[in-house]
Amino acid sequence: MTRVCILGSDDVDLRIDLFGYETARRALATYDVESPYENTVAVDTVSLGAAVSLLNDLNWYLVRLADAAFVREPSVSETEWLSRDLAAEVRDGDERANETDARLKVYGVEGGELVEPMYVTRVQGERPEYDLRDVDDTFVVRVTESEFQN
Repeated sequence: MTRVCILGSDDVDLRIDLFGYETARRALATYDVESPYENTVAVDTVSLGAAVSLLNDLNWYLVRLADAAFVREPSVSETEWLSRDLAAEVRDGDERANETDARLKVYGVEGGELVEPMYVTRVQGERPEYDLRDVDDTFVVRVTESEFQN
């Protein structure tokens, strides 16, 4: 299963605000919606294409309510996520799945919340440790070159 996770902006309660819109509610109605981290909404989809399509369907709401959207595709990585843009590039064949692991955005996980991301480059197959603060865990997102440079 391909998993989608949407991270809400600081000034919204993503689950409440997103489900406040009838069209978003309908788009998510067929999914088992979870909140694995504070201010997130996550669902499982059948494929990378379905995940990207769902995010495209929700785009109007994501622009207004979300800071980021991620996709975890098991054929790419069991543990690392793809940014929405990178997921679309892999789906469209513009980026090879096995070449997506060089540029990373690593969030700390503290008390169930995604905090303070840092950008790192994988060196010789190793990911540098998250060192912005002490955290319980990390949430690793592979990003496009343009996202990495911003």
